[in-house]
Amino acid sequence: MMSMKPILTIPDFMPLSAEQRAWLQGYYAGMAMQAEMSVSTASGLSSFGVDILIGTQTGNAEGLAEEMAMALGGAGAQARMHQLDDVEMDALAEMENVLMIASTYGEGEMPDNGHLFWEALESETAPRLEATKFAVLALGDTAYDEFCAAGKMLDKRFEQLGAERIHARVDCDVDYEDLAAEWSSGVMEVLTPLIAEAAPATGGTITASVAPSTKSKWTRKNPFSTQLTVNRRLSGAGSKKDIRHYEVALPGGDAPTYEAGDAVNILPVNDPVLVQLWLQRLGMKADSAVPGQDRPLADLLMRDWEIFTPSKDFLNAVALKSKDDQLAHLLEHGDKEAIEDYVWNKDSLDLLLDFPNIAFDLNEIASLFRPLQHRAYSISSSSKVFEDSVHMTISTVQFHNNQRLHQGVASGYLAERIGADEDGLQVFMSPNKNFRVPSAGDAPIIMVGPGTGVAPFRAFLQERQATGASGQNWLFFGDQTRANDYIYEEELEAQHSDGLLTRLDLAFSRDQHEKVYVQHRMREHGKDLFDWLERGAHFYVCGDATRMAKDVDEALHEIIAEHSGTDEAGARDYVNAMKKAKRYARDVY
Repeated sequence: MMSMKPILTIPDFMPLSAEQRAWLQGYYAGMAMQAEMSVSTASGLSSFGVDILIGTQTGNAEGLAEEMAMALGGAGAQARMHQLDDVEMDALAEMENVLMIASTYGEGEMPDNGHLFWEALESETAPRLEATKFAVLALGDTAYDEFCAAGKMLDKRFEQLGAERIHARVDCDVDYEDLAAEWSSGVMEVLTPLIAEAAPATGGTITASVAPSTKSKWTRKNPFSTQLTVNRRLSGAGSKKDIRHYEVALPGGDAPTYEAGDAVNILPVNDPVLVQLWLQRLGMKADSAVPGQDRPLADLLMRDWEIFTPSKDFLNAVALKSKDDQLAHLLEHGDKEAIEDYVWNKDSLDLLLDFPNIAFDLNEIASLFRPLQHRAYSISSSSKVFEDSVHMTISTVQFHNNQRLHQGVASGYLAERIGADEDGLQVFMSPNKNFRVPSAGDAPIIMVGPGTGVAPFRAFLQERQATGASGQNWLFFGDQTRANDYIYEEELEAQHSDGLLTRLDLAFSRDQHEKVYVQHRMREHGKDLFDWLERGAHFYVCGDATRMAKDVDEALHEIIAEHSGTDEAGARDYVNAMKKAKRYARDVY
């Protein structure tokens, strides 16, 4: 009888959480058991392959896919990871075991890297998948109406095409870690015996086919504690906006790292003034004990609960207790626009103040609020230039109602409630591998980033200069007025003068009678823009997804149709080819 090989252990320096460490150690134990069952000393990989398809907007799905690949590799499978839009239908038809991890973007949309895949998958020419086994992990946010819609659509479509579901779809909210771990564990319970059965005929030690993840140890549940070192207003005194430049210290070799195009996440603390107003409205004391919670009420209101933005559960609770016909009607019919109008310029406390007779007891309090979430901001610096800090460009959300100032949870926290000498700003990074400067330094780039959307392009320009990239750089920037809203003016003008910024086109909408936006400037220079695209330029957009990004995309299609001499379908094919080649990327919100 063979003696069992030692179980692999995970080195302490590996950037894994306690949950990940325990999970992987279990699979390494499984590897040792499988190796003990082998009757041959010849080495080889299992013939069992698993394809992990990733639909990601901000990197969460990709991180989970890497962890899943590690587990599969540890069990001996050949794990292969693919961005959704990299998968052709003929290749999909050959895949026997498919795991999909997909985020939902905006109001029920596929993430940017999944549009082309979904168009092909839902077409009449999509292949039958009777020979395919699959499982779906869906990521989403219950604050949006179409919760986990992308994952749900993929799950349903695979079933329609005849694929065999090996594990029920799991829909994850923003606190996705525990549910994702349960899904992964359940999938591995199904796949591990199949992997063992598919071991090479010669047997032998099963080796991992996927390199360990390089995921940072700094996460939402394990943030990096640091300091805010710079807080400088960028917008002028006459601006209607309060746009600020922030710098966060990343001292020492243990600090989080980032690349141009990534996002920095801030874990905010609620406004103490708002917390006191909540205590007054609830008629409760700061040290009140909340059933099922291990900290007093005031601390939970300050650090654990989203007390600013009303959730659906909160609105339903208010409607139920108030018996207000208007609110009940809106919620019953699910009219999104009407609900948005109803809560416009109101936070959760405003809604409760509208109904002074409503009361909630301590048993109901925790159900009112969603967990307080981090806020993600596009990084506006290159780590090749700023090794010990990360920069952000943020517009402070603020408005008046009920005779008090309302401020965004994180933007107000950064702007006014945290000092440069204060310890304890909690941050972590989110990689965005789909939003990077071209690896080829001679490739031209076109950047469209009005307002704070210029943030990642400030990082891109720093990166291009630091690496000596020879490719031309073109920026479309705009806002309301040049006098008050031309943020980073000195930097951009200097970069334009010295040639780093080959072209700089500006659109200030309020400086003339007719409003002019970045998409208008794109059309004005459509011939040159198309010439850049023909020379292989990468096209980037950052900013508001609801209007700006859609208007820019529409303008891009029109420019291509006009200057290539094609029609609408031809322009769509051209843009799709750009997406396939990773030459069209968006960082929109």
